[in-house]
Formats: sequence, C-alpha cells, structure tokens
Amino acid sequence: MATADQVKALVKSHAEGDDTRFYSVALQVAAGAARSGQNKFAQDLRDLVDTLRERTSGRPSRHGRPVPVAQPKGELAQLLTVVYPQARLADLSLDDDVRVRLGRVLLEQRQGDRLRSHGFHPLRRLLLIGPPGTGKTMSAHVLAGELRLPLFVIRLDGLITKFMGETAAKLRLVFDALSETRGIYLFDEVDALAGERGASNDVGEIRRVLNSFLQFLELDTSESLVIAATNHPQLLDRAMFRRFDMVIDYPLPSSEVVRHVIQNRLAAVPTGRLAWAKIDEAAVGLSHGEVATAAELAAKDAILSGDGQVTTTALCTSLRDRRAHHPG
Repeated sequence: MATADQVKALVKSHAEGDDTRFYSVALQVAAGAARSGQNKFAQDLRDLVDTLRERTSGRPSRHGRPVPVAQPKGELAQLLTVVYPQARLADLSLDDDVRVRLGRVLLEQRQGDRLRSHGFHPLRRLLLIGPPGTGKTMSAHVLAGELRLPLFVIRLDGLITKFMGETAAKLRLVFDALSETRGIYLFDEVDALAGERGASNDVGEIRRVLNSFLQFLELDTSESLVIAATNHPQLLDRAMFRRFDMVIDYPLPSSEVVRHVIQNRLAAVPTGRLAWAKIDEAAVGLSHGEVATAAELAAKDAILSGDGQVTTTALCTSLRDRRAHHPG
C-alpha cells in the first residue's frame, strides 16, 4: 500500500495542480502493490491513471505549455518520425545517478522561466552513452512523456547521403524544425554522424558533415531538447562532448535494478519464493533490456506449461540462456 510520504505527495501534487507528479506517485504506489502481490489492485490503479491521463490530455498544465499535434511534412517526413509518449520517470528501472540526472533535467525544464529571469538557461542538450539496452532511448520517451512534448526521432538512414551538400541541407531542415516546433529531438546511434574526425578511414565529406552538425548545435537557441545517444562513445569526436549541457552514462544494471526490472515484468504473474542471490549471479553482464526479455520468457513458459508460477530455476535458466547468446 501507499507509504505516508506517498500519500502526502499525492495530496500536495493534487493541491498544486501538478498532474504529472500526481500520476507519477500513483504509479509508484501501483508498482509497490505489485511487488507485494496485490496484482489486481496494481493493475486497476494503472488503468485508472491511464484513463485520467486521457481525459486531461487536452487540459493546459501549470507545468508545461500544451504542444499542438505535429506531423512532419514534405521532405521532413523522410527525416523525422514522431510519437507522443506517455512514459513517466517512475516507470523506469534506472541507476540512481541516472535517475537523479534526468530528474534535474525535468526540474530545470519545468522551472525554465524562473532560470531565464536570472540570466540562465535550462539544460536542453543531452548526450546519453552506454551499452545497448540500458535505457537511453527509453529515457527520451520518458522526458517527452513527463514534459508532454512530442518525441521526434531523426532517421539517420534518410539524413546521411553520399553527397555532403545534401546531408548538410537535410541537417538544416531538422534544426529549422527544432526552432519551429518545440519537442524532444533524438539522434539515436549518433556515432554514425559524429565519428572522430581524425579516424584513419575518414574522408573529407564525413568531416564536413560532422562540422556542420557541430555548428548547428552551437547555433541552436530553440526551446527544444536535443538528445544524442550512442552505444559507442569511444567513436565520437571529442568536440561532441563540449556541445552538450550534460553527459549521462548508462551503466549495466546493479543487482537492485535487476530485481526491480524483474519484479515489474513479473507483476502480473505468480512467482515462487525467489532466491535473489542466484538470480543476481545469473544476470551479471546483462542489460536492462536483456533482463526484461529473459523475465518475460520465463513468465510465458510458466503460463504455457501450466505450472502457473515463475520459479527461481526457470528464471535463472532464462537469464543464463540470454547471457550465453550475449554478443562478445
């Protein structure tokens, strides 16, 4: 059930009209209920939050201006895809340092006018680095959901051509869109665009593309958030790191985070008495995404076999199988 602090946070956020905080705390209560075995209550509460979000999605919020529905048109449609995420920070299982940093971004964005009145600008350029499956892309969804902004994903396959002039012109279109429509703009796998300029296999055209990208970043004064993500930070040109307000390093999950991921994935199915020490050992070296996939597979096996519950043995077997097929 809800803790005393959660009840107080619910009341305070309701009184202040902070829907985002209210729903976030409510989902924390749901997650806690699921971990304690109250699966029906947890699901009912999640469904209620989703229903309330839909009802209030068109209502102006005190903590962010509503953004009109935006769909890229013309050539931009080949460069951007747009989604409107509902994810919240409370939904993510993250390392404490990552959660604190994302919370700081949200705080500064929500208090942007206050910062600007003192001559400062809120954090809005983020570089996310770390192994695949550790939550980088999902963090962009969370920031969009929390700030009620559209998430634009830049399609690098449409952006990068063999002709430098075309690529630079397409980059300009993207950065023009940043200024015209406030949103979250995600450059995923940005190392394809911003590799080290001194690399031995580099060519002049690629260096000029990178220089154009860095210049556009430097000149951008929009209110949009620019997020670049990479699984290979060692490939990035060093100048990239200087262009971003914050670099967030996503590590592989700790034992605590592994447990949280598994509990969330198994919230809707019965489990036996889980031996967490054995599960922690089986999960070493796996990412958040791989742990979640392994937990889901164990849950489906339990459902299809008719056993009815996920056991430590089944979960460890699924995790070890995932690790056996881990690249590298």
